[in-house]
Amino acid sequence: MQIARRDIILGMAGLPLAMVLGDPRLSAAAAQTLQNVTLNSDGGRELRAALGVPAGTPAPAVMLVHEWWGLNDQIKSVAAELAKQGYLALAIDLYRGGVATDADAARKLMGGVEAAAATDTVGSWLRWLKRHDQANGKAATIGWCFGGGWSYQIAKNNLGVKASVIYYGRFNPKDDLQKMRAGIIGHFADKDRGITV
Repeated sequence: MQIARRDIILGMAGLPLAMVLGDPRLSAAAAQTLQNVTLNSDGGRELRAALGVPAGTPAPAVMLVHEWWGLNDQIKSVAAELAKQGYLALAIDLYRGGVATDADAARKLMGGVEAAAATDTVGSWLRWLKRHDQANGKAATIGWCFGGGWSYQIAKNNLGVKASVIYYGRFNPKDDLQKMRAGIIGHFADKDRGITV
């Protein structure tokens, strides 16, 4: 039996995010609810992202930075959930369309990211998002692993966010957090061998 996409989307309204993330069909359907947006960066490159718009605007904005797999349906479905919760949610792409499904491909994509280009990307999208006509000027970032490190860098470099959420992101524990103007929430695991507490 095949389920119609429309029925999946309508049925997702009351589902918890964990259930949507656990089912590739539900994640794909949630991802389809976002708007594809493009931007010419300050450095002159064409950028792509996915935007979730809440029912009520103007709204606070959240920029999502994907993990090492790339901007996949799971990250987009988190953006869709944030939009349902009342945020203007923008899931950006630091891999220029690349998405991995295995660790070797993810490692290669992550290794191909140049810091200057990624800084141009996050800064360009953040300025665009804060000036968006459906935003209220307040912005935060959230990122996972590779993206968590970038969420931290945005806060560290005082790029104008009010908060930065980090899931397993790399950062330098010797950094002077007192210089930052954003509130930071970090999530780390005791038994993670890659990024230790």
